[in-house]
Amino acid sequence: MPMIDAGDGCLLNVSVDGRESGPTLMLSNSLGCTLHMWEPQMAALAKEFRVIRYDRRGHGKSTVAPGPYSMERFGRDVLAILDDLNIEKVHWCGLSMGGMVGQWLGANAPERLGRVILANTTCYYPDPTNWINRIKAVTEGGLAAIVDTVIQGWLTADFRERDPASTDRMKAMLAASPKEGYLACCEALKTLDQRALLPKITNPTLVIAGRHDPATTLAAGEFIRSQIPKASLTILDAAHISNVEQPHAFTDAVIGFVTQR
Repeated sequence: MPMIDAGDGCLLNVSVDGRESGPTLMLSNSLGCTLHMWEPQMAALAKEFRVIRYDRRGHGKSTVAPGPYSMERFGRDVLAILDDLNIEKVHWCGLSMGGMVGQWLGANAPERLGRVILANTTCYYPDPTNWINRIKAVTEGGLAAIVDTVIQGWLTADFRERDPASTDRMKAMLAASPKEGYLACCEALKTLDQRALLPKITNPTLVIAGRHDPATTLAAGEFIRSQIPKASLTILDAAHISNVEQPHAFTDAVIGFVTQR
């Protein structure tokens, strides 16, 4: 996997898989996840696309660069990756925080994107209390202090009981997140308000929402869909990490949207 310099000394861990030619699809992770969160999709996606995955700064094998972080900083990291790989344009699929980065890119660098998928995400947190509480908990107790609570929002109780192996894999991914990088991302989310960006997104956009998602609700997804001129909405029977809980339905939605004419 190449390490790409984001321009401020931050090295980003990047993986390029799949087809050597044809359309390129870039995947962007949720908070507390690495590029391995997309494993349920990779076999199918790699047959259709060249697939770019990366660890966001402060996550996985990427550098834990000093904060503050911002959606603009995360967006410019993506552009640095594309420039380094000499890729002019990609289709985008971001889940949760990855969807927030996709909103910034869609409004500020639309020429670098084709079709845009914003999954299990929001554009605005009206009340920072939950993020303030999470920052306090992680500061005092590390990631272990929040793993059980977060996983309950990530995956429904039914799924956690039905698929303990996938649940444990997601727990381990979250628990292994670098503390300082996670906290810097939480600080960026605490003040998130990208409502004004949405009408500027002119790329064809698919919003994916989880019917049981307590973190980025169905209402949040419906709002994003209503504000983007060329957006449609798909609802999956899942909580927050819908690509893990409903892997086949998620993959079918992504491939169907990106390849439609």
